[in-house]
Amino acid sequence: MSENNHEHKDTPDHDGDPVSFDIKEYIPVFVVFVVGVVTASLILAWWYRSSVVNGIERRLALSSEKSGFVLSSGTKEDSIKIGEFFKKFSGVPSKQTGSWPLFRGVNSDNIVPEPVKLADKWPTNGPAVIWSVDLGEGYAGPVVLNGCVYVLDYDNQADADALRCFSMDDGKEIWRRWYHVHIKRNHGMSRTVPAVTERYAVTIGPRCHVMCVDAKSGDLKWGIDLEREWGTAVPMWYTGQCPLIDGDQVVLGVGGAELLMGVDCETGKILWKTPNTKKWQMSHSSVMPMTISGKKMYVYCAIGGMVGVSAEKADAGKVLWETGEWNHQVVAPAPVHLGDGRIFVTAGYGEGSAMFKVDQAQGAYSVRLLYKLDKKIFACEQHTPIFYKGYLYSVLPADAGAGKRQAVCMNPDGKVVWLSGSSERFGLGPFIMGDEKMFILEDNGLLTMIKASSQGYVKLDQAKVLAGKEAWAPMALANGRLLVRDYGQMKCLDMR
Repeated sequence: MSENNHEHKDTPDHDGDPVSFDIKEYIPVFVVFVVGVVTASLILAWWYRSSVVNGIERRLALSSEKSGFVLSSGTKEDSIKIGEFFKKFSGVPSKQTGSWPLFRGVNSDNIVPEPVKLADKWPTNGPAVIWSVDLGEGYAGPVVLNGCVYVLDYDNQADADALRCFSMDDGKEIWRRWYHVHIKRNHGMSRTVPAVTERYAVTIGPRCHVMCVDAKSGDLKWGIDLEREWGTAVPMWYTGQCPLIDGDQVVLGVGGAELLMGVDCETGKILWKTPNTKKWQMSHSSVMPMTISGKKMYVYCAIGGMVGVSAEKADAGKVLWETGEWNHQVVAPAPVHLGDGRIFVTAGYGEGSAMFKVDQAQGAYSVRLLYKLDKKIFACEQHTPIFYKGYLYSVLPADAGAGKRQAVCMNPDGKVVWLSGSSERFGLGPFIMGDEKMFILEDNGLLTMIKASSQGYVKLDQAKVLAGKEAWAPMALANGRLLVRDYGQMKCLDMR
């Protein structure tokens, strides 16, 4: 302390000699301290209010260190044997027709192509429950093919990822293929939708384990550990990417040593790879097939940007175009193709939406940003908007201002044509189109049926179909039967 200040000499030093103390010198420090405390308190109060929406906590990211598993090599986790165990049960495949074979359905648009007539009104107790089964904690949605329902589950007691196959008739389990892998609860365990064809079923587990089995028998074909073998960083809320089977190959957004790759479903052989030169990482979004200017391609929103790579055999995996203008730490919705090279992307957590245009001239592709939208106009936190008859349909997130949690319809130019209104709010749950109707499932299991129309929000009916919490899993609709699930149960509903 300065020797020139001797106005106050009450405080002795450690040797017993008096030292000077000027209270005016500490006033600025005290003011800064008070301001800091008040600011921190306001931030904490704001965070708490924004963290709880309708009783559901906002999900917080966990680092790999805190998520409860070891990422380094040389541990017992290295001995994971994907698909090691199998058990057959008494269930029998149904003879019912209809399919929903992969994430967002047969055409990757979340629209039912079947002409099955669905009810415009439900009985007093809601649509009839054909069967129900208990599942492990999570949000993994089902797929349907050849009278079988496939869902990736997590068995807490066995510490295992399990692909389970059920009968569409009665929900009885037909077979189960699983492997041990330790996972700590991180807002549920599994959350991805399998992909299934006449011959193969493919899953991606919470910790990036890819498994391919025979779709009928459940016999193991192969397994890939993307983290160990390809350097993929496990996303903050585990894997959200759903596998895409195209022909006899599965297409994966790796985000590690490679950006994307195609794998032969029969052998597990790597057919093509897209180099990850910019070190982009795996997001929670899924790879989408698109055809633009006559060229078939795979489009992926990674952590780092969006890319389109060739899906044609002659140059499979070649980067056709890429942009870093859509780069967010959390991206769950998949990109949506609106035709004419327009690709719509959206995300939650305050990020809003954007429309890009992919052009082709003399064989070369380019991509440009058409517009961006604020989160209060159009955004979606978990699920992918539906493009139906020239309009985009979705549910706005909780941070969308006055329109929060409302159903929304918007034209491709970014103009909202209707909102459901302040009395008609929803949650983070899924939505699906069928028979010119849109079905929206709320977090608490309340199912709402509305007209799929750009003319306005028209509610047809509403029923509580699940009694649990966090009904966030994508739905599947096949042959008039709707599959829904919450945190621990899946039900099959008769929508005819």
